[in-house]
Amino acid sequence: MSGFGFLNTHRTWEDWSGMLLGALIVVSPWFPIQDQPAIVGDPTVILNAVAVGLIVFGISQLEYVALQRWQEVATILVGLWLIASPYFLGYSGEGFLRIYHTSLGAAVVLLGVLLLWQDWDLSDQDMLKHGQ
Repeated sequence: MSGFGFLNTHRTWEDWSGMLLGALIVVSPWFPIQDQPAIVGDPTVILNAVAVGLIVFGISQLEYVALQRWQEVATILVGLWLIASPYFLGYSGEGFLRIYHTSLGAAVVLLGVLLLWQDWDLSDQDMLKHGQ
């Protein structure tokens, strides 16, 4: 029984998962169950979430079309920024938004690590065949 064989190959559902994560990050400042006035009063928080979400979404779209290793590295770095951003931008006291960004950032990092692990040994020609 090869339980991990399913994860050995880069599949398009992983790219779609990245796009979904990007969309969730964009709308995360408006998720329910959080202190809305504190977030609405700080446009930096909203701009950060929208920018990071669009970057994750865009990189995932690029991976869907033309696979390259820099995309996985960029995904990991952007996910790490999303985890760290509540502390650098000063909204770590906003409980649920910090939890949302930490959780979504961790999911982005894990997805990026999985994709990098899957594509590490592929040749450039094999990477061009992705999605075909």
